[in-house]
Amino acid sequence: MAPVFGSLSRRQLLQLGAAAGLLAACRPADGPELLQVEGELPAAWLKQLPGPWRARALANPAAVQRAGFAAGRPGPGLVSLSDGWASGLGRERLQSFGAPRLWARLAPFSAGVSGLFGPAGSGELAFPWAYSPWVIALRSRPDLVARRLQGWSLLLDPSLRGRLVLPSAPRISLEIVKGDFGQLERLRAQALAYDDRDGLNLLLSGNAEVAVLPLQRLIPLLRRDQRLAVIWPDSGAPLSWQLLLRPAAPQDFEPTPPPLEWLGAVLEPPLLEPLLATGWVPPLPQAVLEPVARRFPASMAALLLPGDALLGRCWSLPPLSLPEQLAQQNLWDAAAPRP
Repeated sequence: MAPVFGSLSRRQLLQLGAAAGLLAACRPADGPELLQVEGELPAAWLKQLPGPWRARALANPAAVQRAGFAAGRPGPGLVSLSDGWASGLGRERLQSFGAPRLWARLAPFSAGVSGLFGPAGSGELAFPWAYSPWVIALRSRPDLVARRLQGWSLLLDPSLRGRLVLPSAPRISLEIVKGDFGQLERLRAQALAYDDRDGLNLLLSGNAEVAVLPLQRLIPLLRRDQRLAVIWPDSGAPLSWQLLLRPAAPQDFEPTPPPLEWLGAVLEPPLLEPLLATGWVPPLPQAVLEPVARRFPASMAALLLPGDALLGRCWSLPPLSLPEQLAQQNLWDAAAPRP
C-alpha cells in the first residue's frame, strides 16, 4: 500500500512539519512546570510533586516573574513568588485555581491575599501556602528583651544607633512607624544598613545587635544559637506571604489543572511538622496548628502559634497606587539622615 503522504508535494510536507513543530513548542516537553526562586520552596514538599510535573529554579524573583509571565507563549503551570512580587502582576495575567474546598481550610486572615486584594468573589488567584511576620531579632541584648512590651519603639533605643539593620524595602519601615514622620526620622538615624537579605549575617557576626527580619528565617536558628531572641510586637506586625500562582494560558491553549492533592499536602501531617521546624507556617486555624506546634520548645511554639488576638492585629500589604508610592517615597527621602 502506498504511503498516506505519497500524493503530497514537498512544499506541503514542509508546511505540515512546521505546523507540527509549532504545536510541539507549545507543549512542555516533560510535563507541566513549577517555576520557583532557588531555595524558596521546602525541599520535603517539592519531593512530593507528582509526575509529570517538574520543578525549575531560577536565581531571583525578577527572573521568575519574567520567565513565568512572558507574553505570547504558554508559561509554566505554577509560579512561586512572594506577595510583593505577585502584587505587581495584572489580574488578567492570572487564572483562578477553582478549588474553594482547599481554600476553605485556611484561616480567614489569608482571604485578602488569596484574591490578591481584589474584590470579593473574584476567585482564588493565589495559594498562600505560608506567611511570616516581620519581627525584631536581637543578639546578646537581654536588656532589650526584658523590655519587649515596648514593641517597635525598642528600635529607637539610643544604644542601637548604628547597630540596627532595617529591611531593604522602605515600606516595611514606614509600616512599623505607621507613617509617623518624626519616628521615621529617628528610625532612619539608627540604621547600620537596609538589607534583610544579609541582615541575618550582620546580626550573627556581631556587626549589628538588632535586625528587622521575617520570622521564617529565624525559627531554624533559635534552637542552635542561644544569643538570639525574637520579639513579635504585641501591637502587631506587617505580614509577608509565599504564594503559588497560575499564569493565564494563551487563547486556544488548554491550561494544565493544578495538582490540588499536592497543594493540600502542605497543610497537614506528615509535612506540617518539618515545615514548621524550618519556619514555614501555613495560614491554618490556630486550633489545627496547635497539636503540631506544641511539640516544639515553648519559646518557639509561642512564635509558631501566636494566637488569634495577635494575628488579628497584624496586617498584609496590598499593592499601592502610583500616588501612594510617590507619597511614601517622598516621606522616606525627607526622613533621610542629614550629613
